[in-house]
Amino acid sequence: MAAKSLLMTKVGFVSLGCPKNLVDSEVMMGILAREGYELTPRADEAEVLVVNTCSFIEAAQKESVDAILEMAEHKKFGAAKKLIVAGCLVERFREQILEQVPEVDAVVGTGEVERIIEAVEGDLRVLPAQPPAFLYHDLTPRIITTPRHAAYIKIAEGCDHPCTFCIIPQLRGKFRSRRFESVMREAENLAAGGAREITLIGQDTTSYGEDLGLRDGLAQLLAKLAQVEDLLWVRFLYAYPNRVTQKLLDTLAAHPRLAKYMDMPLQHASRNVLARMKRGSADFDELCDFVRAANLDWMGVFEYSDVDNAGSYELNEKVDAETITDRRNRLMAIQKKVSREKLRAFKGRTAMALVEGPSKENPLVWEARLQGMAPDIDGKVYLTDIELADGRAAETGDVARVEITKTDAYDLIGRVTEILPRPASRRAPITPSAPPETLTRIATGAPLRILS
Repeated sequence: MAAKSLLMTKVGFVSLGCPKNLVDSEVMMGILAREGYELTPRADEAEVLVVNTCSFIEAAQKESVDAILEMAEHKKFGAAKKLIVAGCLVERFREQILEQVPEVDAVVGTGEVERIIEAVEGDLRVLPAQPPAFLYHDLTPRIITTPRHAAYIKIAEGCDHPCTFCIIPQLRGKFRSRRFESVMREAENLAAGGAREITLIGQDTTSYGEDLGLRDGLAQLLAKLAQVEDLLWVRFLYAYPNRVTQKLLDTLAAHPRLAKYMDMPLQHASRNVLARMKRGSADFDELCDFVRAANLDWMGVFEYSDVDNAGSYELNEKVDAETITDRRNRLMAIQKKVSREKLRAFKGRTAMALVEGPSKENPLVWEARLQGMAPDIDGKVYLTDIELADGRAAETGDVARVEITKTDAYDLIGRVTEILPRPASRRAPITPSAPPETLTRIATGAPLRILS
């Protein structure tokens, strides 16, 4: 009787912030599903709601609070009987969340992901603050919520960099790498399930393996992943400039499956600012010159967020909010010109693309990505024609040759000219995943997802 009741308990998730947080949500969902809970994409029918929060910058923190309050309304007036808050916001405001939002039944920090069952079942309300140490592995239950053809693998957690403006070490704990074999098994399992693209993530992927005694650990891992035949691309995000070695660059160049792509968090171009993270007018001019000269393929700009428990909070001579926003806009205007010029070179060319499926913005066109376009971060290729002369049409997850017919500042427009054969073991079309119940763009550039 108890098992029957448990199977009827529906749990809904709201996952905010970066792909690293998304993986945590997928792990919590996997743990709950293993124990017999039913997952729902509808907040209005969930009996338990979990909000996995982001707290990296002020705008993301506000979005997290708004999401908690919105879900609290479902508890007051809807089907929800329990509301659980998880993630980075808990690491900053563990007790305050419970005190100020009485509808919240439990909080689960980033190091307590595996204890989500205790929170849902009422055995855990709040734990004493501890340095986060949790790290999932290939045997940890996980429900992939991205499209079947593309998935994230978190290869490390935490960070040891002492940046004055950043609180990631407080939110995520000390740097720790997953075992080499565990990452490989997860990648092979995902490829066997239909994934064509794997994106490796962590707070600092380029430090992967240092704590395990591996030299050039990321390069070793990439070289091994490049041998997984069913994969089209393997990419990694969050590369620190001072950790990029010649061995890593040589490895990227040597293997066709490794995306020729480097995602890097650059803090500034001025040595003075990098030393103290103070923004002066001359420093900003230097940064503008750098953006023009660097000729980056893609660039995003985050405004400085004055977080009270970051080292930079005590610095003086801070720039006012209006100036910060103006400078961000000026930087993005420079980059927009750079991007438009770089993409213009694609017109008339044919490139290999991974077909994503119908566009969320316009169902009359489809979306695809080139090797140099990371999911949910960079621009896209909008496909106006996915059908070949022989009547065959591209499917979600197909690899196709695309002729670029038009370019914009951040996106390309094209048509499918050839559909490449699928791997022998993956002939069946990939069924598109169900669309999220809600999709709202937030300040971190990641979508808000009520996950199914």
